[in-house]
Amino acid sequence: MFVPPFTLKERLLHVQEAKKTLGATVPWLCDTINNDLKHALGDRPNSEFVIDPEGKIVVMRDWSNPSTLRSDLEKIVGAVDNPTQVSDLNLKIETTPKPAASGVVKRVSLPNPGQPLLVEAQASKTPHYVKLRAEADSELLRSGKGKLYLGFHLDPIYHVHWNNLAKPLEWEVTSVDAVAITPTKGTGPTVEIESDIDPREFIVDVDSDRDAGPFDVTVKYFACSDEQGFCIPVMQTYSVTLKQDRDGGQARRSGGGRGPGGRPPSRRRPDGGSPGGFSVARLMSHDRNKDGKVSRDELPGSLTRMLDRADSNNDDAIDEKEAEVVAARFRQRLPRQRPTR
Repeated sequence: MFVPPFTLKERLLHVQEAKKTLGATVPWLCDTINNDLKHALGDRPNSEFVIDPEGKIVVMRDWSNPSTLRSDLEKIVGAVDNPTQVSDLNLKIETTPKPAASGVVKRVSLPNPGQPLLVEAQASKTPHYVKLRAEADSELLRSGKGKLYLGFHLDPIYHVHWNNLAKPLEWEVTSVDAVAITPTKGTGPTVEIESDIDPREFIVDVDSDRDAGPFDVTVKYFACSDEQGFCIPVMQTYSVTLKQDRDGGQARRSGGGRGPGGRPPSRRRPDGGSPGGFSVARLMSHDRNKDGKVSRDELPGSLTRMLDRADSNNDDAIDEKEAEVVAARFRQRLPRQRPTR
């Protein structure tokens, strides 16, 4: 699993790592660090576009579907006698070995579903071997008071590990404005084995004003690489804003999941619809102040990603007309689903 990069250089390293891991030989396109292409194409996590040589989009769908894509290509360029199968590609797949053990330190999760927050890494002469992941539970985003997950994750592209013979990771909240955080500092666990790559995770309580500014988190740790022959002390600072990161992926859920940024186990269908279908009335029932639209702070945490997709007028809310558009898209996708036996 990749850890979200902080720089374009790191993103390009991710591309190289992915190409090696997947054995890919086709050209890759890399988005900007601000995800401009992702936003321009609708923020879908697995959308699909077919573009002709003149740059015109001839096919567009919210969720990639290999069989439907092949049918589209046959209509555009014609069918082939012997379609290429994955087994025909002879991909040279390389698995990068882990620099140390994993599954050693017990993981932690928010008690309720969370949402990733905006995190900005302050300038550092040393690479950010460790990335801070911050997630707020739904109550914190709604009212300003709730639980906050702080996770310090080693970035796999640097092939480093924790040195458990050295002083454990330490973090401290600084530069706080209108935000009360308890506790304000913490120390990583004592681990019996000499090295590992598990994240160091903490849950803190937050009480903040709705217009609270960002706060800083300073972390001290040792980054070690047996491959490159170094073990150095590092001190870096991150700024955290109590606002959802639209590009942050999904949060960890109570009881497990793939971890920050991954897709946790769920009963949701691949096209984004729920097993029970999409209901405009059910969505609009969250309109607590009865102003005819559902704002971000009225939505449950699990539905805030829908707002980013449905908010066509950019007022940070969903009205009934916008909800009907989402419902229409959902109905269009229903025939593609495999019938349940």
